[in-house]
Amino acid sequence: MTTPAERPLTVLVVDDEELTRTGLRTLLSAQPDIEVVGEADDGSQVLPLVRELRPDVVLMDVRMPTVDGIEATRRLRAELADPPKVLVITTFENDEHVYDALRAGAGGFLRKRAPARQIAHAVRLVAEGSSILFPDAVCRLATARPVRPEAAARTAALTQRETEILRLMARGLSNQAISVQLVVSQETVKTHVGNILTKLGADNRTQAVITAFQAGLADPDAA
Repeated sequence: MTTPAERPLTVLVVDDEELTRTGLRTLLSAQPDIEVVGEADDGSQVLPLVRELRPDVVLMDVRMPTVDGIEATRRLRAELADPPKVLVITTFENDEHVYDALRAGAGGFLRKRAPARQIAHAVRLVAEGSSILFPDAVCRLATARPVRPEAAARTAALTQRETEILRLMARGLSNQAISVQLVVSQETVKTHVGNILTKLGADNRTQAVITAFQAGLADPDAA
């Protein structure tokens, strides 16, 4: 979803614990450029609320009793032509469910105990789609499994420059940082990133980076 500069980012907070929802609403509402437009306590409520409220970002818990954040994310991407960005929040940083949520289309994740400033910044980054939140825990989850032949086959279609950029993406570099390192324009990097997503069949940078780890292209120690 696009976010015009003249209005604040809108956020739907989804968590089965009322205290957590209240805390997230309070800290995000204190930001002048962010507005919390709704809350949900289960993933089953997400799709109807998104259709009604049209938030820019869904701040999504992973573990919920009826429909978890993974399935809720899948439903958003399957049912909506222009789904909101999803930022996963979790108590357990190396939770296998987080990895599955990222593969389902979430744009990034962070821990619930993260500082307020970091959570607000994460919402902005995911809304922009210009960067990636990819902590070491997810790198370890992705590389704990054997190299996947299908992932290696997809990355084999990349050009040498696209492979280089994908490796830098896996290190967490933004388009701007990549442009500085490669001494090219940000527009050039953006074009390459778009080509990478298309060739890998990825919906976002996070999925592309997961494919890089699955293909053995990226080093988790450098991420």
